[in-house]
This record gives sequence, structure tokens and C-alpha cells, in this order.
Amino acid sequence: MHTREHRPGLRRPRRMPLPLLLAATLVAGLGAANGAYAALIEQQIDVPVSLKNMYGKPVEQKMRVTIWRDDANPAPAPILVLNHGRAAEAAGRANLGRARFTVASRFFVRYGFVVAVPTRVGYGVTGGDDLEDAGGCNSRFYPPVYEAAAQQTIATINAVKALPGTDGARVVVVGQSFGGTTAITVASHQVPGLKAAINFAGGGGGNPKTHPQQPCGPQKLEQMFGDYGKSSQVPTLWIYTENDQWMGPTYPRQWFNAFQAAGGKGEFVLFPPHGEDGHLLFARFPQSWQPRVAEFLEQQGFTAHR
Repeated sequence: MHTREHRPGLRRPRRMPLPLLLAATLVAGLGAANGAYAALIEQQIDVPVSLKNMYGKPVEQKMRVTIWRDDANPAPAPILVLNHGRAAEAAGRANLGRARFTVASRFFVRYGFVVAVPTRVGYGVTGGDDLEDAGGCNSRFYPPVYEAAAQQTIATINAVKALPGTDGARVVVVGQSFGGTTAITVASHQVPGLKAAINFAGGGGGNPKTHPQQPCGPQKLEQMFGDYGKSSQVPTLWIYTENDQWMGPTYPRQWFNAFQAAGGKGEFVLFPPHGEDGHLLFARFPQSWQPRVAEFLEQQGFTAHR
């Protein structure tokens, strides 16, 4: 049995449907400067996905999704899906465990969101085939692998829409690295309720150990982002760092320019160097990006609740 620590002014959490609820824990911490307590409730659900790999082979299985929410926030709550990146080595992907992004999720919950963090097929607790292998460095074929990730994101959105207390008419997609590109891929689809997408260090084919700042097939990524711009209709925010050892400082701007030239709506932000590898800005330097992201969210009509 799970218990909830009582804090003055907090309501009891709504019950999740039993077939979906796997676990729920409470993480309590101080809120904003007003001193109010914020309760972060962590839950897990399994979401069925039906996908295809880059060769067209059908893949059907369940994907583990971590849900973060605060039932003290106004309901129905908007939905935010937060996608992880891709390790360059198979061992790193297998050892991901369960994607959670606790610090970032807490930030987005403050803006009223129910936050969903999928552990995509081929990673950690979800397991299964690697659907994100785009081929050799000189022969990358990117669109199918990002489409598979996008379909998992859309499946996550639909699953969270079915949960009580969520507002399927207000959805934001966010991602880091491979997940950042996935956010822009989703933005190119006509997803009901999607209001915005945020791309942190998105790209593909990077490896700071073997070819730093020189991702595989950058021109192919430029073409793909240009294709996305033709159908994307929601505001997007692209965040990169000058010393990104995966994507480099030059290619991301070219990708954004291709997206925007094709009709995509977006803002490009290039942060100064952070640490030894600015590709890790999202996870290691949240205090740097949170003000800019807060501004973007507020421009889309989302406001902090504590």
C-alpha cells in the first residue's frame, strides 16, 4: 500500500485506473520563493505501441512511461511529453533503466503540466529491438528512426489524454538530443492539441569520442529538418550550446535555417560554452535554460503555479 505524506493545503491524489497504474510515489519539496510546498507524484504506466523498424518490420510491445504530476495544480492539466536522448553505445542504451528527468519534470510540473517521460523501445526497462539505428555513418537514413520515436511520443500523448484530470487540447513536446529531433518530428505531424515543441541539442549521428562536433550525415539532417518545416504549424524553440561535442556549433543553425526557410515557426538560441560538453546543458545546467524556456512557455499561455 502506498501512503501519502500530508502537507497543509494539498488535496488527495485522484485514483488512477488500476490496469494502468503500476506504481506511485510522492516526492515532496519546497516550491517557489513563496515557500509553499510542492508535491511531486511519480507514477508509471505501460503504453502499447505498434511500430515499424527502418526495414518495415512490424514491432508491437509495451513501453514504460513515467508520469509526474501535482494534484494541487489546476485541473484539467495540460500534457507535456519529455523524450530522452540516445547513447552512442548499446550498453548505454540497455543501462538507461527508467527515464525520469526528475529536475526537469519538477520544473514543468510547476507550469501546471502532467509530465510523461517515455522510456522508448530499445532502452532500459522497456527493452526490445533497437529501432533507432539509422545505419553506417556514411549511409545514414534518418527519417524512419525519428518517425518510430515520434509514433511512440504520439502514443504517449494519447495514453495520457485518457487519464483523469488531463487536458488533451493543450500538449507540449520536449526532448533532448535524439529526443530533441523527435520533438521537431512530432511538430511536423498534425497532432490534435499540440501547442508547441522544444528541442534541446537535437540532431543525430554524433559521437564525441570518435568524431567530436562532426555528426554523421549533417546534410541529410538538414534536408530532413527542411521537410519537417513544410508541415510544422506550431511554435518551436531550438536550444543549443557553442561547445556541443555531439552536434558542433555550426550544423544546428543550418538545420534550423532549413526548417524555418521551409515554413517552420521557431526560435533558435545558442548558449555559450557550458562544462566540457554543452550537449549536456539540459541535464547538468537547468538553471541556465529554465528562464528562457519559462519565457517561451508563457508566450504560449502556460504560467507557473508556484
